[in-house]
Amino acid sequence: MKFNIRPLAYLLISSALFLGCGGTADILSTPIENIDTSPLKVTELTEAEKKNWGHLDLEKDTIPGMAVDRAYEEIIKGKKGKKVIVAVIDSGIDIDHEDLDDVIWTNKDEVPNNGKDDDKNGYVDDIHGWNFLGDAYDEQLEYVRMIAAKDTSNPRYEEALALQASEYEKWLGRKTQYDQIYQQVVSADETLEKATGKKDYTKEDVDAISSEDPAVQQAKSIAQYMYNNGIESMADAKKEINDALESINERLNYNLNIDFSGRTTKDDINDLSDVGYGNGNVKHVKKSESHGTHVAGIIAAERNNGLGANGVANNVEIMVLRVVPNGDEYDKDVALSIRYAVDNGAKVINGSFGKSFSPHSAWVRDAIKYAADNDVVFVHAAGNDSNNVDVEPNFPDDNVDFVEVSDNYIRVGSLTQNYGSKMVSGFSNYGKKNVDVFAPGSSVYSTTPENEYDFKGGTSMAAPGVAGIAALIRSQYPKLTAAQVKQVILDSGLPLTTKVVVGGDASNVKPFADLSKSGKIANAYNALIMASKIK
Repeated sequence: MKFNIRPLAYLLISSALFLGCGGTADILSTPIENIDTSPLKVTELTEAEKKNWGHLDLEKDTIPGMAVDRAYEEIIKGKKGKKVIVAVIDSGIDIDHEDLDDVIWTNKDEVPNNGKDDDKNGYVDDIHGWNFLGDAYDEQLEYVRMIAAKDTSNPRYEEALALQASEYEKWLGRKTQYDQIYQQVVSADETLEKATGKKDYTKEDVDAISSEDPAVQQAKSIAQYMYNNGIESMADAKKEINDALESINERLNYNLNIDFSGRTTKDDINDLSDVGYGNGNVKHVKKSESHGTHVAGIIAAERNNGLGANGVANNVEIMVLRVVPNGDEYDKDVALSIRYAVDNGAKVINGSFGKSFSPHSAWVRDAIKYAADNDVVFVHAAGNDSNNVDVEPNFPDDNVDFVEVSDNYIRVGSLTQNYGSKMVSGFSNYGKKNVDVFAPGSSVYSTTPENEYDFKGGTSMAAPGVAGIAALIRSQYPKLTAAQVKQVILDSGLPLTTKVVVGGDASNVKPFADLSKSGKIANAYNALIMASKIK
């Protein structure tokens, strides 16, 4: 898993300012040419829309959401359906969160904290899932592990060496730049405190400054730049830049550091039969380990309880599998966690993680096939490298040379709130052969540790939206197979011919239909209608 620097950091790094100074309903069938030419939403999203845009409807709201609210209002109408277990393979999850505590899976065959494997499944005290990482948090990227292990037999070893060298140099350069930016923002803040006579000065106070002093003028320009880019105060600017620096330091000290080793479980990572390592503590180890909690909330945050966010699915239990560190996940952990989920009753698995090197990719592919053979849907994030994954590898996958080994795997790209040419998230991977469908992934509001909520963006946020739709289908129509659920999601999406900017590059414009196998955006309303018509 590669964590992204927040948007402000990219704004700063590219700016010369600082460094230079129901069942009978019909599927939405509006002709696609009419959908594509429908009015664009030109007004700013309200606060309520910002927090719920992924559940809104393109036809009704001109926002490219998944029509979740419409599905509940017109089709589900309070019907609970059958309980569905959704396994979340991710970082640790705050299972005590106010919006998640009632939807966490409990292994009823295991006696808590007795030090015994009561259900004989190979895992001791696995009450809410399993923690394959033990106490570990930071970790290397996979290609750095390859270099550290001196795995010269790997055909991509030389590629790994070159990539580590270039990435380390790039992030070292960014650290220097961000350090300079931070110092200039701190200096500007101090100057503006003196100029306004206030510690907590406002935008209006800054706009009102009139001075011939070049230092004051520069400080005013810096602050106004922040305000114009959505930063409400210089204190917020300092925090965001400091957070970015923390992320950069983690990349340099852990992710890209050949001499660092984060593994604490003492197992053999190259031996799939060496099992039982880790422990039953599935919670996050620090507040900043928030990714899994956010993903779980997108799927299953308790609906209509008056708290932060609504999950997509209304009758699910979240099985927690802590597998993804602050760095790249291990193939062994991923393969075993998929098998754990299948063996312990999950009917949907969400995997919001990925990497470009995978020395034991066959283990994971076999596990995905195992899930398919046991009627479990596997939903996977497409990745955040702005790449065509038909060309650039991204793991895990379900195919060898585009020949699929399973019929249950759904790979999801990310959408923004802005219907039209900028609809595809700039970071999102894509691929006519290897991405199946798109879903809301930019600036998604969901749960974070310690009863908090926040906006996060990534294909990591798009995948759980689709996993939630899969869970809804399996709940309302439990006789459908995993393969049928996948096909329903792909076939029932909204097909668009809109031309869109790809990879955030304004010169790279493609028909949206060419970016995924289905050429569609996921739609819960349509999916439930289509599912109801399958005998």
